Amino acid sequence: MLHDRVLVKTEAGEGERRSTGGILIPATAEISKRCAWAEAVAVGQSVRSVEPGDRVLYDPEDKLEVEVRGATYVLLRERDLHAVAADRFEGSEDATGLYL
Repeated sequence: MLHDRVLVKTEAGEGERRSTGGILIPATAEISKRCAWAEAVAVGQSVRSVEPGDRVLYDPEDKLEVEVRGATYVLLRERDLHAVAADRFEGSEDATGLYL
């Protein structure tokens, strides 16, 4: 990866899903604009707050998909990330495990 780029693997598929109450939501249902979580796979040398293995929050509307060896990934800039969830942030005082 070059400069401030982050390569992530999305966690959720585009298929059917269940609500927290157990209701089945079909894949064709319209979803309100919301961010999605993904796992960082690789980061560029200028990225400061993300390491491979971290979970990151991003806007799925602003994504650039790329296929590498048959797997689909999303390529983002570090500035396009909204939050980083990592175990290394939990060790500090008053930490939630999120870096916003």
